[in-house]
Amino acid sequence: MKLLRFLAVMCFLPGICCAQLPEYYQSINRVTWLTRNINAILPTWIALGLTDVRKDENVKGVGTDHGKPATIHASQATGRLGNLTITFVQPADGASNSYTDFLVKHHDGIFSAVHEVPTKEAMDQEIQRMASLGVAVLQQVTVEIDRTSVTYTYFDTEPQGKYVLGLVYWPGGAPQPLAQKAVSHLAPVVRDAAAARAYWQKLGFPGFELVHATPRNDSRYRGQPLSLAFEVGFQRLGPISLEWIQPPSTPANIYDDFLQRHGEGIQHIGMPLDDLSNATAAYEKLGFSVWQAGAWGDVGKPNSGQYHYMDTDKIGGVSLELIHAY
Repeated sequence: MKLLRFLAVMCFLPGICCAQLPEYYQSINRVTWLTRNINAILPTWIALGLTDVRKDENVKGVGTDHGKPATIHASQATGRLGNLTITFVQPADGASNSYTDFLVKHHDGIFSAVHEVPTKEAMDQEIQRMASLGVAVLQQVTVEIDRTSVTYTYFDTEPQGKYVLGLVYWPGGAPQPLAQKAVSHLAPVVRDAAAARAYWQKLGFPGFELVHATPRNDSRYRGQPLSLAFEVGFQRLGPISLEWIQPPSTPANIYDDFLQRHGEGIQHIGMPLDDLSNATAAYEKLGFSVWQAGAWGDVGKPNSGQYHYMDTDKIGGVSLELIHAY
C-alpha cells in the first residue's frame, strides 16, 4: 500500500540519532532468498525479468552457525531485478543450519537484506558493535566465487527485527546491480510494527512514522471489494526502502494471508513502472493473477497512484507489487 507515499516515505521519528550507524547501511546490496527448489522457480523469475543469472550447483560455505563451526553445502543462483541483486540459495537436504531453520519456520522466502562492507575490518567492527547491543552472529560463511573468498555475516535479528540483517565482504567490491531503478522497496509484514521500529532504533537505524491507512472503495482482494484499514510506515535505507505493514486479521487480505502462511517477514517487493495495465497483462499471461489491488491519493492527479499485487507467492514465497505513480 502506498498511502501518502510521497509524504510518509521520508519521515523519521523525532530525536533519532543515527550518527553511529555505519555508512554502508545507506544502501541494500542484495537479498538472500531461500528456496527448497531453485530449478522449479528460477525459469519463471527469468521470464519475469531477472537478468545476468549465474547458477552454481555446488557451493560450500565454511564458517560458523549459532556460534559453532559449520560447513554449509547449497545450490545457488544470482541475478538482478534492475537495482536489486537477488541470491537464491537452496541448502542441501538433511543439514541443520540457519538456512534450513528458516525454511522449516517460514517456507520459501527472503531470509536477509544484505549490506556490503568495504573491508573485512569493517565487518569485524560491526560484529563488535552489534555484540555490544546484545545482537549475536547467527551465521558467518565464506564461499569461493571466481577464486575470490566472499564472506557473509548474518546477525540474529529476526526474532525482534523480523528479518535477518546481513553483511557481505567481497574483496575488490561486489558486482554492482543495474543503474535502472526497478525496485523501490521491500515490505516486511508484522504483527507489531511499533515494536519492530523500537528494536531497529535501538540498533541505530532510522525510525519511521506509522500512518493509519483508511479503507478505500477502489480496493480489491481477489477481484472482490475490500474495505481494509491497517498501519504502515516507511523506513529509508537509501534507494531501496523498507515498508512496514501491520494488518488486521479481518477482512481477508494478502498481508494476513502471508502471516498465516509464512509468519512475519518480507512479504513483497515493490516495483514502480510506467504502464500498470501492460505490466499486469504480461504477468497474467505467465499465470500470475492480481491478488490485491488499490490506490492512493486522487487517482490520475499528482501525488497519487495505483498498485497491483501479483500472486507470485508460489515461486518463492514473496509477492511482487507493480506500482504506477502519477
